[in-house]
Amino acid sequence: MKQRIDVFDQINSNKRKSVALAFFVGVILFSLIIIISFFFNEYSYIIISMGVILVLIYIYAGYKQGYKVVLSATGAKLADERKYLHLHNVVDGLSIAAGIPKPKVYVIPSEDINAFASGTDPSKSVVAITTGALKKLDRDEIEGVMAHEIAHIRNYDIRFSMLVAVLVGLVAIISNMMIRMWWFGGNRSRDKSGVEVVLLIVAIILAILSPIITRIVQLAISRKREYLADAGSAQLTRNPDSLADALEKISKHNKNRLKVSEAVSHIFFFDPKKSALDSLFATHPPAEKRIDILRRM
Repeated sequence: MKQRIDVFDQINSNKRKSVALAFFVGVILFSLIIIISFFFNEYSYIIISMGVILVLIYIYAGYKQGYKVVLSATGAKLADERKYLHLHNVVDGLSIAAGIPKPKVYVIPSEDINAFASGTDPSKSVVAITTGALKKLDRDEIEGVMAHEIAHIRNYDIRFSMLVAVLVGLVAIISNMMIRMWWFGGNRSRDKSGVEVVLLIVAIILAILSPIITRIVQLAISRKREYLADAGSAQLTRNPDSLADALEKISKHNKNRLKVSEAVSHIFFFDPKKSALDSLFATHPPAEKRIDILRRM
């Protein structure tokens, strides 16, 4: 009974954090729009109005259709039920165990071992796994990885992840726009008043810091969710070692061959974009720590 209460507590927590994240990044976006408007003195109110409308449309469209963009970007294809019968059986069984509708199943053509879940809620969700994972992981390991993704769906992590991808991507776009405006219009700053020069400096600082701030928020919350999804996998399969074994194989095998945008790297089971700065900015906790926790369950 305790585990069931914990699951629903986590779902409610994820819904609250999704709203909080949207509000926090929304404040940053609105601030960027206001500062941009100062570059167009007599049209500032029009710029603000249009900016807010366009941002709301972008967020809504991205939130509703974002998972399709990710599927397209990775080249994922619907998994034929006859060809991938075992995979469908695994997803079907785990969905029943988790008490959610079976998500649509996709296969990604990549030799790296990876997977992801996406969508807006359990009734509108997808799971995808690479061909490399299907070749190199055994049945129990595939089940462990898929259970991790099913746990993300059950916990409404997919809603949060999609919001993160849309909002972080939008902050990066607007910040880049501001820097370009400053770069090409900076030589006219001598004719500006003292207040306008200060606003220009603030714009530059905010444009530089905004993507970093949103990235920190993204990774701080994403790491915790990965641990929780690992625990959810162990609960659904009753076999934490299967997920630990899969993580060990992935750590040795993956070669960054799965090319994805930084804005959506957090939705994958294993970070597909490894770098020297991962200890600071990785959206996933270290594989060694995940393995250690799973081995001690």
